[in-house]
Amino acid sequence: MKTGFISIVGRPNVGKSTLLNKLLGQKISITSRKPQTTRHNITGIHTTEKSQMIFVDTPGIHKKEIKAMNQYMNRSALQSLHDVDVILFVAEGTRWTDEDENIIEKLKSVQCPVILLINKSDLIKDKTEFLPHINQLSEKLKFHDILPISAKSGYHTEQLLSILEELLPEGTPFFPDDQITDRSSRFLASEIVREKLMRTLSQELPYALTVEIEQFKESDGLLDVAAVCWVERKGQKSILIGKQGKKLKEIGTQARQDMEKLFGQKVFLQLWVKVKEGWSDDVRALRSLGYSDE
Repeated sequence: MKTGFISIVGRPNVGKSTLLNKLLGQKISITSRKPQTTRHNITGIHTTEKSQMIFVDTPGIHKKEIKAMNQYMNRSALQSLHDVDVILFVAEGTRWTDEDENIIEKLKSVQCPVILLINKSDLIKDKTEFLPHINQLSEKLKFHDILPISAKSGYHTEQLLSILEELLPEGTPFFPDDQITDRSSRFLASEIVREKLMRTLSQELPYALTVEIEQFKESDGLLDVAAVCWVERKGQKSILIGKQGKKLKEIGTQARQDMEKLFGQKVFLQLWVKVKEGWSDDVRALRSLGYSDE
């Protein structure tokens, strides 16, 4: 039996969470078009008869640590570079930025194999640019492999799993065969609500939001969930609620449907909006809202 930990790293918005969900065949990490949607390390477990691969999806590593929240996300991502068996470094097509270069510098000190995954490779229009780009990247670090992929369509993901199976050490599985994440149902519920907020709300408001589950209990086959959407200013509260509560109701409906799909039962969901000024730049507030390094 091959078993081990695999960290998925990259700058914000390159498709790390989409890749994890595709590899697992089930949605565990939330996704949106907005950078920095992922705020915590999320573990996804892929078990077959031959192997157990424990993937760690990480927040996007970024250079500007504007607030305590940004510092927390970078710490979480960089912690995942240690004590793992393989690192998957996800980049995007032929687009290479200072933030990608920053990650390369961090990877130079790691001891385990690093595989470079060039995501969204199917969207590259000028294929003549691609091979020279790969050759340039291969000189930046001694990668174990460089693999063009599409996290969305699944292109080359089966090949990736085969490569990983070869690299992992022999060992006893860490988790039961049917377990797909080590995160609690309560945490997954809060992430589902936050995903709908990220996708529905425009501009900067999603970054001033977090979600806290205040109630999560099952009774007579019904899952009763109450969630608080925390914002930083009073004006943001009215935007989130919308005219006559329409926007909040729409977000709640979408979140409830996803919860019912994930948990396999009927869900009664209540959403509340409250203000906690400056929570994203307050270390104590972050800890109280579940942003802990533990």
